[in-house]
Amino acid sequence: MKLTRRDFSVGVAATLAAPAFIKSAGAQGATIKIGMVLPITGPAAEQGKWALNGAKLALEAINKSGGVLGKQVELITEDDQTTNPGVVLAFSKLAAQPDIAAFLGSIRSTQVHAMHPEVQKLGKPMMFGGTDPKLTQLGNPWLFRCRPNDSYSGRVIADYGVKTLGKKKWAIVHSTDAFGTGGGNALTESLGKLGATVALDQGYANQSQDFTPVVLAIKQSGADVLGSYFTFENDLGIFARQLRQLGVTIPWVGSPSIVNVSATKLAGPALFGTYGVADYAEDSSKGSKDFGTAYRAAYKVAPDNQSAWTFDAMNLLAAAFKKAGSTDPQKVREAILSTKKFAGAEGEYNFDKNGDGLHGYNIVKNEKGNIVFDKHIEFDN
Repeated sequence: MKLTRRDFSVGVAATLAAPAFIKSAGAQGATIKIGMVLPITGPAAEQGKWALNGAKLALEAINKSGGVLGKQVELITEDDQTTNPGVVLAFSKLAAQPDIAAFLGSIRSTQVHAMHPEVQKLGKPMMFGGTDPKLTQLGNPWLFRCRPNDSYSGRVIADYGVKTLGKKKWAIVHSTDAFGTGGGNALTESLGKLGATVALDQGYANQSQDFTPVVLAIKQSGADVLGSYFTFENDLGIFARQLRQLGVTIPWVGSPSIVNVSATKLAGPALFGTYGVADYAEDSSKGSKDFGTAYRAAYKVAPDNQSAWTFDAMNLLAAAFKKAGSTDPQKVREAILSTKKFAGAEGEYNFDKNGDGLHGYNIVKNEKGNIVFDKHIEFDN
C-alpha cells in the first residue's frame, strides 16, 4: 500500500471543503465508525484539542474524497480524563459499541499500557502515539504505533548531544511513569555505547508543582548537558522556568514534548536555545509541509505531533480498510502491517512485524520561539 505525494496533497487540500462526522451521523451501519479516546478534561485537555483537530482534518479529507468502501467515516469520541482509570473507562464505552471498526488510542504510554489488556481482549486494531518501546513487545497483535518509539529517540538525543554538541557528562531528568522510565533507560543505554557518562539520573512524579530539588541536583552533578523525558507539557513548562531562574544554562536536548506548542507557550524564553527530537517537524518532508499548510489554514495556528499522529492514524486506517476491502479486524490488521512507503505528516511509514510504523526522528532547535528543523536521523533497526 502506497500513498503518493500527489495523493497526500490532494487529500489535504480537500480537508477544508467538507464537515467531519463526529459522534452520531446517520442510521446504524450507514457509516464506518472509528472510536477515539482523548483528554477532554484533566491536565492534558489542551493537548486533547490538538489531537482531535488532527483526526478531524484527516476525516474531512477522507469523506470529501468519497469515504471508505462506499461509506462516510464517523468519529466517536470519549473523554479519558487524562488518567489511567479514565482511559480504561473511555475505551470500554467505545468497545461496547460493536459497529466501531477500529480505534485511536492515547499519546501517553502509561495510558496505552492500561488499555492494552482490553484492546487485546476485544480484538480490533488500535492506532496509538505512546512511545515506550515495550508497548509493541507485549504480544498484543492489535497495537499499531504512529510515532517513533523511544529506542530511536534515545539514540538520536545521545548521538546529537555527544557528536554534534560535544558533551559527554549528562544529567537525565524523566518522569517516573512508563514513558519517562523507558525513555530515560533508552538514553542511558545509548550514551553508554558512545562512551558518555550519566552524572545524574533523576526521576520526578507527574504533575509536580516545584522542581527546585531536581534543578539543584542538576547543578550539583557537574553535568555539562541535560537530556529529558517529560510526559506533560505543563510539568516541562514549570521545570524550564525554574531551571533558568536558578541559573542552569547548560545545553538541553529533550524528548518531543520540549517542542510541543503547549510547552513552548508555557515556558516562553526559558526554552529558547534548546534542542529536541521531534517526530513531527514541518520542514522535514513534503508530507509534513502539506499537513502544516492545511492545519494552519483550518485552525489558524501551527501544528505539532499531538495533531500529526492522529491525522496519520486516520489516513492509515482508511487506507487499510480500502486495501482489506472490508472492516474485518484480521484483514485490516494484515493491511496495516503490509503498509510500506506511506507518506504521512510524521514521516514515511514502513510497518514492521511488531506494529511500529516509523523508525527515526528529526532534530530541531527552538530559536526564540520558532522551531527550526535541523536534520532527520533514520535507523534500519
